[in-house]
Amino acid sequence: MRILAIETSCDETAAAVVEDGRRILSSVVASQMATHGKYGGVVPELASREHLRAIVPVTRLALEQAGTSFDDLSAIAVTEGPGLVGSLLVGITYAKSICFARNLPLIGVNHIEGHIHAVILESREAPVELPAVALVVSGGHTHLFEVREGFTYRLLGRTRDDAAGEAYDKVAKLLGFGYPGGPIIDQLAPHGNPRAVKFTLAHMKGNKLDFSFSGLKTAVLRWVERRDLADEIEARRKLQNPSIEDWLRWTPQATLDMLASFQRTVIEELLRRAIASAEETGARALIVSGGVASNAGLRAAAREAHLPCPFYFPTPALSTDNAVMIAAAAFVKFRRGAFADLTLRAQANLALAD
Repeated sequence: MRILAIETSCDETAAAVVEDGRRILSSVVASQMATHGKYGGVVPELASREHLRAIVPVTRLALEQAGTSFDDLSAIAVTEGPGLVGSLLVGITYAKSICFARNLPLIGVNHIEGHIHAVILESREAPVELPAVALVVSGGHTHLFEVREGFTYRLLGRTRDDAAGEAYDKVAKLLGFGYPGGPIIDQLAPHGNPRAVKFTLAHMKGNKLDFSFSGLKTAVLRWVERRDLADEIEARRKLQNPSIEDWLRWTPQATLDMLASFQRTVIEELLRRAIASAEETGARALIVSGGVASNAGLRAAAREAHLPCPFYFPTPALSTDNAVMIAAAAFVKFRRGAFADLTLRAQANLALAD
């Protein structure tokens, strides 16, 4: 049983063919990083335009690499939300067109659920036991879910302001590192002292499992304002296609120390609440997924932490947005007979849990 999946929730156009919910036959991702990098973030109108350009060739290539034709498919899966409405519409409209022309069933998938299933798909040798706690953390999301038997979900906590990945990107932009800034900070952090700058951890009223990163981002801004960093920042902004060695050459030790301290604080916030959630729910596994799951510092800290249960990360290729994860989540829906019809619509704020 083969499913063609399409993912266009933000700024990556992705298509994949997955067989029997486990075997990845192809995975193609067209990045828009070059388009949005000059603006320091994703521009929704440009993202939609780039999806329109890429959706047909990306899907054709995914089918070609999988040695699959439309006649070999059992269903078409597509991200219905959450995400940018214009971007989602491109994928949904194309998926509907294929289903109408080929008389194939359509499956709508929640993007966040896809991130969770990316981990489950890869955990063949040591399957993820349920109930589990899933920390989905990226540029647009920072959520904690309880994953129950039958893949139903309960929201445990979420960010009240910036997502963790968004905080990374804003700090990087402030300091002249460009977009996306998360991977750059992750590479620079090991060169600094993570305890050089004391950042205050967020203390949440109400739900103690909620996150907040806006205060940390503001603390970095105040740190920058107290120093004359204009020349340093401008020098970094002028770098053309910089390597990590270039970043290090134009980043003083004090800034490296601050970045290391920033990263340590973010990681501590994430793991502290993830561990508390696992203990509170009696989870048998802890899943960490989303783009920030690629962060080397987060992965290392999780290995060293005293976790109450086994933890699972996806491979870096399946951490960031991709269509394999959409296909993986779609197989569960296929077995349930949970198909959509041609009235499927884009839902920018689609919730995963009740």
